[in-house]
Amino acid sequence: MDFLSPSEGFLALADEMQKDWERCSQKALVIPFGMEASVSYGHGTSLGPAAILEASREVETFDCELMLEPCDHFALVTCAAEPVSRDVSLALTGLQNRVEWALTAGFFPLVLGGEHALTAGAIRPFVARYPDLVIVHFDAHADLRDGYLGEHFSHASAMRRCLDAPGVQLVSLGIRNISRSEVEYVQSQGARITIFWAHEKRHWSMERIRGLIQGRKVYLSFDVDALDSSVMPATGTPEPGGLFWDDCLPILRMVMQESEVVGADITELAPVPGLHACDFLTAKLAYKIVSYRFADGG
Repeated sequence: MDFLSPSEGFLALADEMQKDWERCSQKALVIPFGMEASVSYGHGTSLGPAAILEASREVETFDCELMLEPCDHFALVTCAAEPVSRDVSLALTGLQNRVEWALTAGFFPLVLGGEHALTAGAIRPFVARYPDLVIVHFDAHADLRDGYLGEHFSHASAMRRCLDAPGVQLVSLGIRNISRSEVEYVQSQGARITIFWAHEKRHWSMERIRGLIQGRKVYLSFDVDALDSSVMPATGTPEPGGLFWDDCLPILRMVMQESEVVGADITELAPVPGLHACDFLTAKLAYKIVSYRFADGG
């Protein structure tokens, strides 16, 4: 595994701010993975990881919500980007191997995509370790099709492929686009899938969400199109009626406090030249996730 220097990696930390990860018990590995193999509308997800890393240079490392410097509390390492196969199956296996290495080395893996299809590869090492894993999934789309446009591992099938593992449960938030076949699949799965619809967000119960994840092993998958298209137009399938920053953070923080989040991915940023706000938002979201995971005292 090749790593970027601290100043080249996520947050562009000065060398003296970086901890010796081999001696650190709390450590996160940022894995850039610019997969773009099954996109079906807008393009550009292959450029997402580089844009996030570039924008992260501008993210303030002090967190005014937590009132501390989160990066003081964990080692942060960034992988060097490697070519991603255009063959979906090969790409997913490549990501699976990188995540497996991260877990074996004691890291919390944070994958920066790339299209959402990558979750089906990233999740495999977690499913092998935690057969009753819960996926907390922020998205505009259910991603429960059993293949799309001839691709079994399509971005539109990301959660369906994760649910091929029989013990996995799914909690999806922000959904506002779903097909009839996906509705039928949800209905066939009973309590295994819980959807919090975007149009009902004013009535979401934090206690209900907590009850679904409390004390469980959780994998977090955040597709940036979960956010309303007014704040996140830089994505392949932007949707109106979505979530806003302040809708998401309390849920993310609660999930981190009430469960053991074992890994995460952020997907579907398709950078738009000159539109830095979306890149910056995604970089700050990534920092928030690891900050809540390692530096939040409650």
